[in-house]
Amino acid sequence: MALPDLDTSVGHSFGLEFDGVVIKQITEVTGLKMEQDVIELKQNTNDGKYVVKKLPGRPKAGEVTLTRGLTADQSFEKWIKDSRFGKMADSRKGGAIIVYDYEGNAIKRYTLVNAWPKSLEIGSLKAGDTSVLTEKVVLTYESMDVA
Repeated sequence: MALPDLDTSVGHSFGLEFDGVVIKQITEVTGLKMEQDVIELKQNTNDGKYVVKKLPGRPKAGEVTLTRGLTADQSFEKWIKDSRFGKMADSRKGGAIIVYDYEGNAIKRYTLVNAWPKSLEIGSLKAGDTSVLTEKVVLTYESMDVA
């Protein structure tokens, strides 16, 4: 069920889907954006005035950072190992970041095309600390579609 025009979604209900598997344990998504180059066209008008027009250029590839609590799940580690050893046919995946409404229905889907992990970072290990240990994976992707 879509939200009415005047309602907005809450930012805490989302998940990650790759290879048909939904991971809802993701705690943070940052850097999700669509961007393109800007081309400046400089020219003179018929009456001799100098103008600069801005035109849309090529789309840019992007990067998104996903954070989750450290678990026994080895999927992020396996995925980055495949990309580190050049198994790009296995590493490039299509997937989506899905935003859910208050009833758990998907309301927005950010589909990533040819995404693969660039880096994996484990949160700091500190003696006596009681905070949750996290892992961050940075995905690079060629394009993003929004549905």
